[in-house]
Amino acid sequence: MTAEVRSARAGPLRQSVPGAHSEPRAGRSRATIVLYLLLFLGLLLLVGPFVWMVLGSFKERGEFLQVPPTWLPANPTLDNYNRLVDRLDFPRYFFNSTLIASVVTTANLVFAPMLGYALAKLRFRGKGVLMALVLSTLMLPAAATLVPVFVLMSKLELVNTYPGLILPFLAAPFGVFLTRQFFLGTPDELIEAARIDGAGEFRIFFQIAMPLAAPVLATLGILTFLSSWNGFIYPLIMATSPEMYTLPVALATFATGQFQADHGMLMAGSVILVLPVLLVFILLQRWITEGIATTGLKG
Repeated sequence: MTAEVRSARAGPLRQSVPGAHSEPRAGRSRATIVLYLLLFLGLLLLVGPFVWMVLGSFKERGEFLQVPPTWLPANPTLDNYNRLVDRLDFPRYFFNSTLIASVVTTANLVFAPMLGYALAKLRFRGKGVLMALVLSTLMLPAAATLVPVFVLMSKLELVNTYPGLILPFLAAPFGVFLTRQFFLGTPDELIEAARIDGAGEFRIFFQIAMPLAAPVLATLGILTFLSSWNGFIYPLIMATSPEMYTLPVALATFATGQFQADHGMLMAGSVILVLPVLLVFILLQRWITEGIATTGLKG
């Protein structure tokens, strides 16, 4: 009798357990759905303007005045791209941006790892002070150094020249810090073994340290190229003639001038401006993740 009473009491308890667990699961499912909806909304807000820009670059002028506006071009045309090349001296601006970004990226891939390796593996007086200067420069806003750099370039008579647009960015503090963090994780035994074998510091750096730092160098190259290609404020101040304009400066200048009502041509220019950056990031994004992950957090 007692056993029957116990089983009768335990029965409802056992039956209530699945229901008790179903409520938290349902709550988690609703939370997941809400999260995905928010992420999808954020994706639309992020991708929507880019899609509108790409589609608008193939529209005719009259389509931009339609109410309500349309997404898809009624009669797709390449006229906007043709006028961009003919009227804005687009090849010149593209050449300027490519030259400046390429030289700045190459220089950072050479000079920044040199200083990063020295701060990580070499012993010399003033090493801590030099590292503090690098960190302080890294934390200083770019706008704070804009006027002093321009004055310096003016004293050197480099305003409106390629050297004036390139020299201040040959060794960015971010690249120095990034490579230093990587070289801190390189085994000292490997470098000491090379020194015992008679290798000099330059040989160790170029034949041992640099090949090991390939992922970090790829990351540094990508980020430096993106930053230089998209640079606007400094080229806007330094380039005083249209012949020295970069793509962002040229598009911004003409967007507020005689071509400000030519939306199709400006959208075509924006597409060409973004396309190289987008392709570089899509093709090499694996290197960015791997390079940042291998730098470590050592001090």
